[in-house]
Order: sequence, then structure tokens, then C-alpha cells
Amino acid sequence: MADTSAPSTSAPAVRRPVSEALLNEKWDRCLSNLIIKSTLGLGFGVVFSVLLFKRRAWPALVGVGFGAGRAYEECNYSLKAAARDIKRQQQA
Repeated sequence: MADTSAPSTSAPAVRRPVSEALLNEKWDRCLSNLIIKSTLGLGFGVVFSVLLFKRRAWPALVGVGFGAGRAYEECNYSLKAAARDIKRQQQA
């Protein structure tokens, strides 16, 4: 029989500062936003390529570029807002 009174060897959870956790959450959202918007842009580009442009590759590439650009702008805005919030918290 196994001895159940042996101490557990699992390490305690590491608590990160609030600002680091906030930035990790923002980066996760940025990366998922980039993947989603680029994929949607690719999808629209492929549809337009098939329907209107005789199966050329450039509409799909333009769609990916528009999706990635939109995701970049939203990420930039989100990270700047987070930096402003952290700076305000430190000053208060």
C-alpha cells in the first residue's frame, strides 16, 4: 500500500506582479488577434481571388496584410493604454 502521509513535492505557484500579469494577458490577446484577423483576411482574399481576379495570389496576400495591420494597430493601442494605466498606478 502507498503511504499517503508523505509530503507533496509540488512547487508552490509563483505569484507575478500585477503589471507583468497584465502585460502577459495583453500579449496573449495580441497574438490571438493577429492569428484570427490574418486568417480572416486570407479567407476574404481567397474568396475575392476566386470570384473576381481569376485565381491570382495577390488578393489573398493583401487580405493577410490588412488583417495583420489591423491586429498590429489594435495591439499597439492596447499596450500603450496598459502602459499609461501602470504609470498612473505607480504615481498614485
